[in-house]
Amino acid sequence: MPVCDRHLISHGLRSYIKPGEPAADIHQETHIRRTLTIICKMRTLLAVATLVAVTSAASISLEDLEFHAWKLKFGKFYKSAEEESQRKETWLANRKLVLIHNMLADQGIKSYRLGMTYFADMDNQEYRQAAFKGCLGSFNRTKAHSATTFLRQAGGAVLPDTVDWRDKGYVTDVKDQKQCGSCWAFSATGALEGQTFRKAGKLVSLSEQQLVDCSGDYGNMGCGGGLMDQAFDYIKDNGGIDTEESYPYEAIDGECRFKPDSVAATCTGYVDITSGDEDALKEAVATIGPVSVAIDAGHSSFQLYSSGVYDEPNCSSSDLDHGVLAVGYGSHKGQDFWLVKNSWGFDWGHEGYIMMSRNKHNQCGIATASSYPLV
Repeated sequence: MPVCDRHLISHGLRSYIKPGEPAADIHQETHIRRTLTIICKMRTLLAVATLVAVTSAASISLEDLEFHAWKLKFGKFYKSAEEESQRKETWLANRKLVLIHNMLADQGIKSYRLGMTYFADMDNQEYRQAAFKGCLGSFNRTKAHSATTFLRQAGGAVLPDTVDWRDKGYVTDVKDQKQCGSCWAFSATGALEGQTFRKAGKLVSLSEQQLVDCSGDYGNMGCGGGLMDQAFDYIKDNGGIDTEESYPYEAIDGECRFKPDSVAATCTGYVDITSGDEDALKEAVATIGPVSVAIDAGHSSFQLYSSGVYDEPNCSSSDLDHGVLAVGYGSHKGQDFWLVKNSWGFDWGHEGYIMMSRNKHNQCGIATASSYPLV
């Protein structure tokens, strides 16, 4: 019911003129009516002010609730109230960025959506350090010379419009590298898992921790970064790699504990795909299987990616900082994409995956340093 309307004013006016009393003159009635109108307006303003205050309080409470739920989801704990306050301030800034971006996505201006990922309480500089650590720039080093170069079919192969090796059983579940710069190890095992399945018909999860602990002599630095090709070289010379079950992931650098009797995959070498050639990468993915790739993942848009076809025009095709796995390709709403498996758990991206722009001048360098192992 309205706080103030003409019926309420009339009722109030009648209450001032008691039954049996002489009727008020027109001036008195007008004065009373004006007074009641002012009182009603004041009541209305008070109600509006109260509503605004309640709404503001509810908004703050909602943000607090969202932040608390986010902390629980990702197991976030802070050392002090001061640190939590600082983290929340950054989290709120990223939340605003997400909301604005997704409004543009709703209008079709952006082709992908953002979300409050594990990295949402970090600014972009801190995210880059936390996600990549020593991986920053490691993919820009000169490759070893033991690689074979991928040879495309003469005249061009007839390739399918869509490929998804998950449907064929080539891809293990999404893994989580955690606070360790071991993306290169996850990319390498992912490619070898696919090729081993192709050869033996059995999908086995391989040990990233073995690569972290044991491949230092090949130029890798454990949680401080490494290269997929160097991992393939190590596996080749070592005589194989253990199962993840026998040599589980710990997300820290440790002593090498390789068990020869637990080897689940071997490697005879690796093939490098022509740098920067997306058509060659497409042919390799379509005809060989999942391929190790390195990308520029350093932008806030990647940090907070949730779904859709990722399109970051500021991405570099040469300054690469993250190793991932291309497991397919296709088109979505007229946009070509690469289907990429990340190693940041199920809660990042679309259940651990991202669709990255394809045929956009090697955006994010996805075809700059791609390779796969020989088995």
